[in-house]
Amino acid sequence: MFWRDQGWLLWATFLGLVASAHSIRRDEFFPFGESAGDQVLEPENDRTQRLDLSAPLLFYDRSFDSIFINTNGFVATEEPPSESTYLGKMPPSFGMIAALHGDLDTSAGVGKVFFRQDSRADVLRRAAEHINRAFPYNDEVDPTHAVVVTWVDVAPHTPHTRGDGLEKKRNSFQLVLASLQKASYAILLYARDGVQFSSTLVQGSDVIVHAGFSKGQVPGFWFTSQGPYYRTTSDEEISVRELAEQTNSGQRGVWVYEIGTSPTFSNVVPGEVTDLPTEPPPPLAQTTEPSWPLYTEYDPEQIEIHSNQYQPLQPHDPEVVVLDETDINVDVFSYNFGTCSNNRNKCSQFADCRDYSSGFCCHCRPGFYGNGIQCVAEGKPQRMNGKIHGRVFVGSSPYPVELGGVDLHSYVVVNDGRSYVAISDIPETLGPSLLPLSVLGGVIGWAFALEQPGYRNGFSIIGGEFTREAEVTFMPWNEKLIIRQEFKGTDELDHLVVKTTLEGKVPEMPLGSTVTMDPYAEIYQYGSNLITSSSTREYKVTMPDGSAETRTYQCRQTITFQSCQHGDSLRDVKPSQMLSVDQVFVLYDVNNKILRYAMSNKVGDVNGGEPQQNPCFTGRHGCDNNAVCRPGQGSQFTCECAAGFLDNGRNCDDIDECRENPQICGYNAVCNNQPGTYRCECEDGFQFGSDGRTCVEVDRPVNHCEEGTHDCDAPERAQCSYTGSSSFICSCLPGFVGDGRNCQDIDECQSRRCHQDADCFNTPGSFVCRCRQGYRGDGSYCYSDRRRTRCEEERDSLLGGTVFGPRGPRPSESHIPACDGNGEYEPLQCDRRTGSCWCVDRNGVEVRGTRSAPGSTPMCIHDDGGPPDVRPTPRPDVDPLPPGTHLLFAQSGRIEHVPLESYEMRKEGAKAVLHLPERVIIGVAYDCVEKVVYWTDITSPAISKASIQGGEPTTVIRTDLGSPEGITVDHIGRTIFWTDSMKDRIEVASLDGSRRRVIVDSDLINPRAIVADPVHGHLYWTDWNREAPKIETSYMDGSNRRVLVQNDLGLPNGLTYDFQSSLLCWADAGTHKMECMHPDRGDRQSVMEGIQYPFGITSYGRKIFYTDWKRNAVVAMDRHSGRESDEFQPSKQTKLYGITSAYSQCPPGRNYCSVNNGGCTHLCLATPNGRSCKCPNNPATAACVERPAEY
Repeated sequence: MFWRDQGWLLWATFLGLVASAHSIRRDEFFPFGESAGDQVLEPENDRTQRLDLSAPLLFYDRSFDSIFINTNGFVATEEPPSESTYLGKMPPSFGMIAALHGDLDTSAGVGKVFFRQDSRADVLRRAAEHINRAFPYNDEVDPTHAVVVTWVDVAPHTPHTRGDGLEKKRNSFQLVLASLQKASYAILLYARDGVQFSSTLVQGSDVIVHAGFSKGQVPGFWFTSQGPYYRTTSDEEISVRELAEQTNSGQRGVWVYEIGTSPTFSNVVPGEVTDLPTEPPPPLAQTTEPSWPLYTEYDPEQIEIHSNQYQPLQPHDPEVVVLDETDINVDVFSYNFGTCSNNRNKCSQFADCRDYSSGFCCHCRPGFYGNGIQCVAEGKPQRMNGKIHGRVFVGSSPYPVELGGVDLHSYVVVNDGRSYVAISDIPETLGPSLLPLSVLGGVIGWAFALEQPGYRNGFSIIGGEFTREAEVTFMPWNEKLIIRQEFKGTDELDHLVVKTTLEGKVPEMPLGSTVTMDPYAEIYQYGSNLITSSSTREYKVTMPDGSAETRTYQCRQTITFQSCQHGDSLRDVKPSQMLSVDQVFVLYDVNNKILRYAMSNKVGDVNGGEPQQNPCFTGRHGCDNNAVCRPGQGSQFTCECAAGFLDNGRNCDDIDECRENPQICGYNAVCNNQPGTYRCECEDGFQFGSDGRTCVEVDRPVNHCEEGTHDCDAPERAQCSYTGSSSFICSCLPGFVGDGRNCQDIDECQSRRCHQDADCFNTPGSFVCRCRQGYRGDGSYCYSDRRRTRCEEERDSLLGGTVFGPRGPRPSESHIPACDGNGEYEPLQCDRRTGSCWCVDRNGVEVRGTRSAPGSTPMCIHDDGGPPDVRPTPRPDVDPLPPGTHLLFAQSGRIEHVPLESYEMRKEGAKAVLHLPERVIIGVAYDCVEKVVYWTDITSPAISKASIQGGEPTTVIRTDLGSPEGITVDHIGRTIFWTDSMKDRIEVASLDGSRRRVIVDSDLINPRAIVADPVHGHLYWTDWNREAPKIETSYMDGSNRRVLVQNDLGLPNGLTYDFQSSLLCWADAGTHKMECMHPDRGDRQSVMEGIQYPFGITSYGRKIFYTDWKRNAVVAMDRHSGRESDEFQPSKQTKLYGITSAYSQCPPGRNYCSVNNGGCTHLCLATPNGRSCKCPNNPATAACVERPAEY
């Protein structure tokens, strides 16, 4: 391999999604020792020292302003008692964070314990990298404070051997406590060969050392009890040894835990990345090269080079290629003729304008470089962002791979020439075949290459506005790919902006192939507004079967740009310069579809010249990423912080110019600090004048809504919404209809908005539901508050009962009695089938001689003449619902619940009910019969279940799934239904995953949400196909499919069916609306507008609850008033997915599958007037019988 041939070592770590596979070394710990500002714990075998914190530590549900560092491998939240009371015990009686807890010794010069508080940027940045890598699905965090504790070469308190010599073994490990305002994390680092013993002697017996977390004793009403705890290790030695070999953060030997959150806390959360990539090549022995300081990337999403030792590379026969410039259409830009007095604002804020006889030019000031139009600080890392479009044919495929704006991000450490490029959302059909094309990101390496004496990189010559076109020809079959890149200067964050287009063909490389590239050199020729280069590059392809071959391609590129024609800024640019690319690393991350390139770039003499030994020119200087290296005599150099940063050069901290000089932006302006610089913005009502710097007043618009000069209807019927300038919009309030200037009340009672056992009373803009006599509830849902009468029991029994005929079970054909408001038999009973009527007594017994012929009715009274019972009727609008109902929602690798009380969220009772690390849970559904939650997981993919009353999660379905998303349970027919947005189908199966059948598999693009109405035999689902989104319905067997809604939809993510009101409601993240309709009427109505990014939705009575991606919250809204009523934000701030209502009692109702599986041998699927008997797609036996829907 080329790294052996050249005698240098490349360690590359892709942070975020790909982590280092090697075990962490002690020199990769966070900095420690007295040189790092550490205190040293007094030598002894049981010493404790208190450390007062400048920022509180959150541990479980408490906050601590001080902690206690102990010799025995732990940090305590209170001063620990004598070691004899806690050694060998996990959990202990006090709060403990155990890095590796045992009877340890630092006396007589054996080992040391270092500790400190630290808020330096490099330490916090590094802690953030570990945390964000461990929780890749969470929002990124930026700690503000850290505590670093390091146990170095500590030994067991007494000699401890196992037949392997008398010499004491040593353990070295580190604990970093990183905190921000609402959360604290523990980062534990166990060095390779740093865990040499796994037990210590306690009272004469070997006891395994422990790692974990314990809250300690918690007080109760009568006595204290052991609080919650979390053990990282077990009582087995192998669990201790694995600390240095395994991980939960993606880097071997590094473990990350969320240990405290505010205002609520459920449990310690471990990191979610337990997989490790393939080991990189082993390190080579270096005898002649010194070891240089470790430096770490600033950007946690890019690549980190852990060490950098190499010999300067000389090019192999570099070739100067002359291009015919007449073939190239160069759009040469000239500065407008004029002077600096009226063109100064065209220069960078870090440039000076100079007048010449023929015009003016911009020149960057000392400490900055560029073309004067764009200037950046020397030594400051640079970033590039952009989009890639185009069509690329792969191999012999007749169809191109379309790229519709995938993201390209790049990061460059300017002071040593390292550049990193990441391109996201590259499909598997194209990703491996683009691996050799380091030329895609090579231009950023050229723009900010490490400069050798007398030579300049691209940005220092032409700035950030230019066009680059590269033609890549692959040998030997002459496939051609054209790369066109338009660099558009820097954005408001001083990041380069680029638009890339790819057109052509590349050779196919199968999935699983890897590519290695030798170092190479390119000659760049510089002319007037034109730069050209040409090179041939070799690369080695290793196929998935292990075979390898060497391939080549030729790259011919031109760069056109706009230079100042009046000055002499390009006079000192040499006509030819050589770009040496010393290290190349390429990778396609198939799991995340990310293409990555890493390169080390230098620009210098085309003849190679004498190798430069000064560290500033080799890049081995150890200066901070935000520093410039200044060469001295021989190998001497100094590190100097870039403009906008301050410290000793080895460490550089950002200067807050806005705080140090509050008037730096002048009057009517706001100063925003940026890394290394600042930005001025005008206050509202002001804009930059012609000089681009002074804020001048603009014509102030009139807010007619605020001034009261609008013509909207009265505020109790309409609202005025200010839209900017002097414009406004009038809109009727919920409950009114009109154009906003004239609004009329809506009579909601006409649309049956209340429960069937409630009365509706219309009010201006709203309505009131009140349960009738004998019922309780809020009117949206009413239930009986008394024991059912004989009449009610007979009626309900016949309504829910079945009889068996020749074609299976059918509803009872017996007479169903009529009951009055108190539940007693109505004196007059009539048979709706025959039309005849008769009288009954108070026991429901027919009174002889009263039965009439069809069409006539007898006059009936109860023969006992007694008055009906008088029953108390308490206020129905204040009684709570039956207890035990709650919400279940999915959040990254967990399912949480929020109890409901009288339709309100009881947020203090919220907690996680299932913790499923490394899983992305999308849909959740609840079986109210067995109290079981079902969920879909797109990472495995799989469908699983677990009892909310306890028990282990069980996978129900794990095969033939693509991307299962929405899921719903038929609690009557005992089946589950789900959507698969990758296989574009809807399936059904029994609750245990057996009897699986596809019921819809056509005309679906992106099916997501799905809900069932088993009582009436209907399914409903959404398809968020961006070209034609829709909401559809069918019977539960997939028949009678039809489109319910297809107009005015954007991104219908969530769907819910309310059994009480028979309303189907959906949340649309495209239109930002919540809408409802009765599916049988088509009476679509908007219930709320202006929601942000809803995903899941569920209903409960008059309330609708939905999850919102922008707010990271569960939001409650009242569909009667159309207003939000509450919001719950979990302590873990990440995207929330599906949500469902977990009822304490199943909703009432039955269908034809309720009894004896509807007479079906396998799947019984309800329809409005019967059921279908269906067989699985792959029945295990031949005994399955199918029957049609009318059966």
